[in-house]
Amino acid sequence: MKNIFDKAGFTLVELIIVMGITSIFVVVLTDIFVSLTAAKLESEATAAVVEDGRFILARLTYDVERSTTITTPLILGSSGSTLVLNIGGTSHTYALSGENLTLNNSSTTSNLNSNRTAISGITFQKLGNSGTQTVRVTFTVTGQAVNQAPISQTFSTTVAKP
Repeated sequence: MKNIFDKAGFTLVELIIVMGITSIFVVVLTDIFVSLTAAKLESEATAAVVEDGRFILARLTYDVERSTTITTPLILGSSGSTLVLNIGGTSHTYALSGENLTLNNSSTTSNLNSNRTAISGITFQKLGNSGTQTVRVTFTVTGQAVNQAPISQTFSTTVAKP
């Protein structure tokens, strides 16, 4: 008859060593996962800032180039936080509404930035002489990644009606 205590198995010390090594491995993998997630969120926030800034610049350029007149700001050299263009007999107004840049074209109001970003410090300055329609636009786009510092970028361009 065999004794049940003669069977081969693991000792308590061996089990504790394996559990310790496994715990260290899990902690290292968790740290790597958290770092990768934070980098991904920061990258997405940066991409949102750049994407919104470029879209707003492209839209402003498109609308200024096809406008017949720039009615606000009215005086050459003056600047303000609102831009009013006349395009095909319709007034198009760019203005801040909270943290969003809105475009109102008499029938609809649209946000030009996404819900992942905020617009601030927008200025429109009328340049040129009485024969040209030129506007300098400057604004800051800010995005926020979760548990990260805000990511901001200032955009500026000068657009002339051909």
